[in-house]
Formats: sequence, structure tokens, C-alpha cells
Amino acid sequence: MNARLLPYLLILPVTLFLCVFFLYPFVLVSKLAFTDGAGFTLDNFRDVVTYWKFPISLQNTMLLALAVVPVQLALALLMATMVNRMKTGRDMVLYIWTIPLGISDLAAGIIWLAIFEQSGFLNSMMHGLGIIDRPVNFLSYQNPVIVFVAIALAEIWRATAIMLVILVAGIGLIPKEYYEAAEVFGASPWQRFLRVTLPLLRPSLQTALILRVVLAFEVFAVVAALGGTLFPVLMGEIYAYQFDLQDSGAAAALALIVLGISIAFTLVILRALRVPKGATI
Repeated sequence: MNARLLPYLLILPVTLFLCVFFLYPFVLVSKLAFTDGAGFTLDNFRDVVTYWKFPISLQNTMLLALAVVPVQLALALLMATMVNRMKTGRDMVLYIWTIPLGISDLAAGIIWLAIFEQSGFLNSMMHGLGIIDRPVNFLSYQNPVIVFVAIALAEIWRATAIMLVILVAGIGLIPKEYYEAAEVFGASPWQRFLRVTLPLLRPSLQTALILRVVLAFEVFAVVAALGGTLFPVLMGEIYAYQFDLQDSGAAAALALIVLGISIAFTLVILRALRVPKGATI
């Protein structure tokens, strides 16, 4: 076998997978979004962006991402640093912290629904402490802030482990000699974190943030379980267009809008956390 052909043969399965399960569906979705019975059209995009729910769902999605992702990043950095400094029990602690990764989005939403609903844990605890006399309906249109907080907490609990796993692996690749040299020169733990860990963790931070931001724009099941129609988001509107309104063209158009937003934020993250040329660990 020609040695020059070997790399292409090795990536052939992945290329075929991407073509069948990404490029081909993407072409079909684009065709639905940009065409109707008469041919090329932008009516689907016009209908989507002029619908009264679009700015509300866009705002809710953006606010949720803005509230959740920074908190998750801070928690993941703290937890990853703690795990990498542990001498014993490291694997057990990491396993416990990553348990939410094995729970589906909908199941996570139902777990937190059991906390915030009228017969849930929060009402029972507050009643037991004498704070309330009767159950409170936290997840109602009268308490939009609590609905938002409940969704944000569920997302933070469910998806922080995604970033944690990536950052733990990234910190583990940083040579210990860098920390030892910084300690010799009198750097405090905080200074070592700022001057050694963060700069050398940029590639892992890029990956973790891109993955988490993209998933934040795709949030749906947790919102459906806790907020329902009280907290519309972009993915929920795609579902409504496709299955409730039976409008595949509008659903495809909104899906492409979400894809465009995700790509834009990905480029921003890559630009903000770009690794200087020639930089190595």
C-alpha cells in the first residue's frame, strides 16, 4: 500500500460519517429553509423573525447562556484545580462530580421539577421550617424570576461536568516543572493559577467554552420540564414549528439561525482565546 494514501484511508470512515450524518442533513435543512413550492425564497426566515415570540425566545436563550456559562466555567475551573491537587480519592471525587453527565436533559429537568413544584422538596422544607403556611407555586407566570433561576440551576448542575472533564484533562497536561519554577520565584497559589494554569489551559478552555456555548443555545428539555411555555427558547420554537404548526420550512429556517448564532460565538471564543503561534506546553 502506498504510504501517501494511508492517512486518507484512515480518515475515510470519519469523512463518510460526517457526510452522511451532518453534510447531507444540513443540505436537506437548507433546502427546506430556502425553498417553497415555487422555488427559492426567504419567506421562511421573514416569517420566523417577524413572529412575536422570536425576540422573546432569542432574549431568553441569550440570557440563560449568559447566566449559566460563566458560572459553569468558574465552577469547572475550581473543581478541576481541586481534583488535580488531590493525593487520594481523586478518581472517586471526579466520578461523583460527573454523575450528572449520565442523566438526560429531560430527566435532569424532572429532578429539579421535583424540588420546585408545589409538592416538592423546597415547599416541604420551607413548611417544616415554618417559613410558609401552605405550598407556593414557584413555577408559575407570577414568578418569572424563579422560573429562570430554576432552569439556570438545573443547567448548571447538569452540564458543568462537561467542562470539568475537559479542564481536568487540560490541567493534567501542564508540566509540573512550571509550577515548581513559579514556586521557587515566590509566586503565590493565586499567581501560579493566573500566570501558569490559565495561559497554558487556553486550548482546553477553547474546547470547553465552544462546546458549552453551543449546547447552551440548544437547551430545550430542561426548559420544557421546568418552564414549559412560560419560558420560550429558540429550540422550543423549532419544536413548535415542526410538530405543532407542521411548518418544516420555518423550523429549518430557525434551525439555521441558531446554527449561525453558534458559529458566531464560536469565532468570538476562538479569537478571544487564540493560542499564539509557536506556543507550546
